[in-house]
Amino acid sequence: MKQILNHLFEHKTFSRPEAMEILTHIATGKYNPSQMAAFMAVYCMRSITVEELAGFRDGMISLCLDPKLQDYELVDLCGTGGDGRDTFNISTLASFVVAGAGHLVAKHGNYGVSSGCGSSNVMEHLGHRFTSDPGILKRNLDEAGICFLHAPLFHPAMKTVAPIRRELGVKTFFNMLGPMVNPAKPANQLVGVFNLELARLYAYLYQKSGKNYTILHALEGYDEVSLTCDFKTFSNAGEQIHRIADLGFEKIEAASIGGGSTVKESAEIFLSVLNNEGTTEQTNVVLVNAAMAIKTIHSERSFADCFYKAEESLLSGKAMKSFKKLVA
Repeated sequence: MKQILNHLFEHKTFSRPEAMEILTHIATGKYNPSQMAAFMAVYCMRSITVEELAGFRDGMISLCLDPKLQDYELVDLCGTGGDGRDTFNISTLASFVVAGAGHLVAKHGNYGVSSGCGSSNVMEHLGHRFTSDPGILKRNLDEAGICFLHAPLFHPAMKTVAPIRRELGVKTFFNMLGPMVNPAKPANQLVGVFNLELARLYAYLYQKSGKNYTILHALEGYDEVSLTCDFKTFSNAGEQIHRIADLGFEKIEAASIGGGSTVKESAEIFLSVLNNEGTTEQTNVVLVNAAMAIKTIHSERSFADCFYKAEESLLSGKAMKSFKKLVA
């Protein structure tokens, strides 16, 4: 590791195979915690390259457990996190809306690191039992239209990194990897990222993936459509700036989509939205993100049509039904 760190301190980069090897050694505990913390800290201070990001991704995928869901046409809604905005669990709620609209969702999630309440925190609090059993995951998809892939169960080698990430408490390159290492390898992905530089890196990698994808970044720094500002997307159709006024919405205040200060409060917001008791701002943010996911799957449809499908899922109770079946 000393040689690796000196390489970085000299402002040099790694090739894709080198990055894959380093990630594999980190995951299998070849380095001590201080060395791994130093390595992660470097990438907090300098940009990651496409080759390095691809290599780290390759390493993670090579080590993960296979949920054996290849027979399903899946979609994932997942953000990198690390945007520092501490919103409520928008992408997780949108996942149930998409499932309620009839699409099969493999939601990849984890505990919050740089935020107070990640998707795994809220799902665990609300009674969902995480599993890596392919039989149970298939039953979840068949009955609820959604399965939840708790990242630590599928990336067991990452247990060496988890305590270091918690102690650092800031976004690291592992935040960048999260959406790209869904073990189900879904054919459709809506990916939120915390800055435009990373969005461009993702776009470069995803355009070679064969997936239907939408990478989005809200221009004020959110890793999801926030409705506080316009947002940019990179997709199979190319780059586009989306003005929320053109989508039929007025800008909202950041405080209106804040998360709770505790997991309990976050869970209360979660259930209120699913029960159609959320605020207009909370509901619209969830529906817009769900609509973007549906449009990722069906690029030929208009945004308005996708929004209608999402709205019908939530207002009819189908999204809540999907949630209840998964938890049950």
